[in-house]
Parts: sequence; structure tokens; C-alpha cells
Amino acid sequence: MKVSLWKLFAIFLRVGAFTFGGGYAMVPIIQKELVDRAQLMKDEDFLDVLAVCQSLPGAIAVNVSTYAGYKIAGKKGAAVCVLGTVMPAFVIILIYAQFYQQIRDMVFMQQFFLGVRPAIVALLIVSLIKLYPSVPKNPFSYIVTITTLILLHFAGLHPIPIILGCMLAGFISERLKEAKAS
Repeated sequence: MKVSLWKLFAIFLRVGAFTFGGGYAMVPIIQKELVDRAQLMKDEDFLDVLAVCQSLPGAIAVNVSTYAGYKIAGKKGAAVCVLGTVMPAFVIILIYAQFYQQIRDMVFMQQFFLGVRPAIVALLIVSLIKLYPSVPKNPFSYIVTITTLILLHFAGLHPIPIILGCMLAGFISERLKEAKAS
């Protein structure tokens, strides 16, 4: 599918400009823009992009923007998507830094962030609900999901070894399937 670089830039500029809360808060907005609105990707493709990007170092929103842009329009697509994503935050941070001393104690700013936090949680929940149908429904997927939840929430393990362990488990699972089939 041929898409203009300006359209991609505009999509990611909108995402970067109107998403508060950082990387993971951007993911459902990127999904809504690319999958639902512009129909540049399918849910399954976006889930693959998200899986790859979560296993890479760096900011998740920048990783998703880069990889999605690359999948849609190659190297130029990756560049415009990253630029669109980071440019609004860069400009806002420059402006905010100039006036930080004057606004840091303003009740309005504190109330603003107090209201934004629960909205970000809701965005993440909606994204999870929307992506869930794209996850394979098999015993392996359920075991990985439950084990990951337990290790993250109850055992308090860091996500990096869990992600690496899940990647290894997926690799081993697929190799065992291939060996069994041959």
C-alpha cells in the first residue's frame, strides 16, 4: 500500500502532540491511528510490531514509530514517523524548561497531571482489550501470559529478563513443533 510521507508524518505528529504520559500511553493512540483510522496495518501486524519493539532497548513509542514507519514506507517512513513522534515533545520540553520556575507550583499544572494519569491507565486497558483477539488462543500463549503476570506483579522481576525468557520460550516451542512435524 502506497502512503504519502506527509500523511505518515501528520499521523505521528498528532500522536506526539496529543499523547500525555510517555511511551506506553502512545501505543494505543498509534494503534488507533494506524490500524483503525488510516488502515495502514492490521491488528496482527501491529501486535508483531509491538512485540519486537518491546524487546528492544529504547523508548517504546520511538521504537514503535520507527518500526511501523519502516514497515509501511521503508527508511523514509521510519524517519518521518520518528520525527513526527518526538518533535512535539522536544518543542514542549524546550518551552516548559524556559518557564519551569514560574509554573512548577501552579495548582493548575498539578491538577492537570492528576487528571491525565487515570486517563492513561484507561487508554492502556482499552488497547489491551483491542489487541487480545489477535493473541493466539493456545496453551502456550496462556502459560506465557500467566507466567509473565505472576513474575512481573507478584515476584517483582524486571521486565527485561522476562521478555528475554519469553523470546527463548517461543523459540524453543517453535523448534519443538518443527521437530515433531518432521
